[in-house]
Amino acid sequence: MVRALRVFSAVLGLAFALPSLAAEYRDPAEHFFQAFLGDLRAEIDDARSSGRKGVVVMYHFEECPACTRMKKAVLSRPEVQTWYRREFAVIGIDTRGAQSITGLDGKIHPENQYARTVAIKGTPTFDFYGVEGSLQYRHVGGIYDPAEFLLLGQFVASGAFRGQTFADFKRDHRGVNLPSPTSPKGK
Repeated sequence: MVRALRVFSAVLGLAFALPSLAAEYRDPAEHFFQAFLGDLRAEIDDARSSGRKGVVVMYHFEECPACTRMKKAVLSRPEVQTWYRREFAVIGIDTRGAQSITGLDGKIHPENQYARTVAIKGTPTFDFYGVEGSLQYRHVGGIYDPAEFLLLGQFVASGAFRGQTFADFKRDHRGVNLPSPTSPKGK
């Protein structure tokens, strides 16, 4: 009887917890990535004119386990979505896709060929471009902790990538609160 009561209590607790967990999830396709019409130059221009720091490109493909895990654990989080979309234009490029991409050099390639042109070796890969169009930083591999992914964005947005590694930046900022997604830009 005691065991049945414990199981019932656990199930009841889970039933109350699931709606709150589900409320924290927002589809990354809608809330993290922005609509992308295939012209990286236009994305950079838009980022510049809107006062953002640049463009983040996530190279991924549908069957990529690390990409799927990252989308579910990190890119679905409202605080990550809000912060990144405020600071950067955020787009996805499918390394196996066929959508036409106009690169920063004006050349047009299908997504899969474009990914080879920019030397994408693994997924996920995140390229951070500044508003002048230069590649500022590339991160290869998944990050499964939302706070660490926010720290990666802060590392680039602050310009810290110019003088230190991301590993050093993480060590120096361990336990430091990042700006909240709702705080004024740059605060």
